[in-house]
Amino acid sequence: MATTPFSPATPVRSSLKPTQNPPRIFLSFRDSYGRPSRVNVYSWSSAASYVSLRDGAAKAGVVRAATIEEIEAEKSLIEKDVVSFFSVMADFCLVCGSKERMEKSIETVRTNFNSIRTGRSNPAMLDKIEVEYYGSPVSLKSIAQISTPDANSLLVQPYDKSSLKAIEKAIVSSDLGMTPNNDGDVIRLTLPQLTSERRKELSKVVAKQTEEGKVALRNIRRDALKAYEKLEKEKKLSEDNVKDLSTDLQKLIDEYMKKIDTLFKQKEKELLKV
Repeated sequence: MATTPFSPATPVRSSLKPTQNPPRIFLSFRDSYGRPSRVNVYSWSSAASYVSLRDGAAKAGVVRAATIEEIEAEKSLIEKDVVSFFSVMADFCLVCGSKERMEKSIETVRTNFNSIRTGRSNPAMLDKIEVEYYGSPVSLKSIAQISTPDANSLLVQPYDKSSLKAIEKAIVSSDLGMTPNNDGDVIRLTLPQLTSERRKELSKVVAKQTEEGKVALRNIRRDALKAYEKLEKEKKLSEDNVKDLSTDLQKLIDEYMKKIDTLFKQKEKELLKV
């Protein structure tokens, strides 16, 4: 069967032209009762948007062909669905991006808390120490193994013994308040008992770091809201989209604020425990 493109001015009779000795065509459809039916089509004729099909001498049925307007309308609906899909995906990416930044903020607070010593030794207390190693600052834990022989001491065993002096210098320069004992092979650190005054000072430090974490979360919310407003102005998000995103964002912020409060209470409990 040869075909020609549809156009508003092109009648169906010129779009469907039987060829000589056309092959047998099978047409399946449902009748007015919904029952399936199948006929052999040998010839057809057309008028306007309707096609009459014949099975030999008998008339098999009439099929209505879609007009160009109907095809364009269907195409428009499909395009709208595609745009809607990508809009939803964009919303999803925006929320995920904010959540990823929130996770990093929580991890920063956790790392800062771990670096503040309490009554017991913990290798994480040395996480923030950087050592000048071959002209470049590197984290202590990347060039040495750190262990806790007992509850009141730390043992630092460098992978390269030539870095011992640099490690010792970095520990002395830190605010840990510990004096390293370098025996030429390893460095031992003994944790002095925390006084009540020192515990209170550290509690203030923890409270400050907690507030810094919350400020970071508020900044994430501010940046996300600005991004939503920009997309709304560019007609990439609707007003309802922005409202829904803002609501979801606030729920995330509240959730991560609670996580920071939980970390703070745990650390404060450790510091004040005698």
